[in-house]
Amino acid sequence: MNKDNTLFQLEKGCLLSIEQQKSPHFNERSCHEEINLLVIHNISLPAGQFGGEHITNLFLGKLDLNSDKSFVDLKGVRVSAHCLIRRDGNIIQYVNFNDKAWHAGVSSFCGREQCNDFSIGIELEGTDNIDYTSAQYQQLVKLTKTLQQYYPAIITGNIIGHCDIAPSRKTDPGRSFNWQYFRQCLQ
Repeated sequence: MNKDNTLFQLEKGCLLSIEQQKSPHFNERSCHEEINLLVIHNISLPAGQFGGEHITNLFLGKLDLNSDKSFVDLKGVRVSAHCLIRRDGNIIQYVNFNDKAWHAGVSSFCGREQCNDFSIGIELEGTDNIDYTSAQYQQLVKLTKTLQQYYPAIITGNIIGHCDIAPSRKTDPGRSFNWQYFRQCLQ
C-alpha cells in the first residue's frame, strides 16, 4: 500500500502498483467528454459489514446472490466504480479512468445529465453513519491529488458526493464523511 506523500503513478488511465480487477461494467468515453467531476460514494456488502470479496464480486458481475439474503435485491444489477478504498486504505481499481464506470446512475451536475459521461467514481468501504478511517482519508486525498494532476478540470468545487448528483435517491457518502477535513487535507 502506497501511503507516503508522493502521488500515485498513472499510465493510460490505470494506477500503477495498485490492485487491478477489471470490471465488465463500463463503456468507452466519448473523445469529446472532458473528465471534470469526482464523485465520492460509499458501499458495504452486506450493508454495514466490511471486508470480504462481495464488493469486488458485485463490480465484476460475479456476486453469489445466495450468499446473503439481502443480496436478492441485487439480481440483475450491473454496477461498477473506478476505484474502491477499503477500510485499511488498500485501493482496488475496477475501471480505467479514461472509461465510464457505471457508478452515478440517473444523475445531474450543474444542469448536465448522465454524470458517468464526465466523472470518476470512487467508492469508500463504509456507510452513511459509520466514521471513515484515517487510512481511507489519506488514500482518498492522495488519489484525488493524483487525479487532479492527470485530469486538471477536476477542480475542488467539482468533488462531490453521490447525494449531490442524485439527491432524491442517494445519501452517500453520508453524514459520517468529514468534508471539511477532506478539503483541508487537499490543500
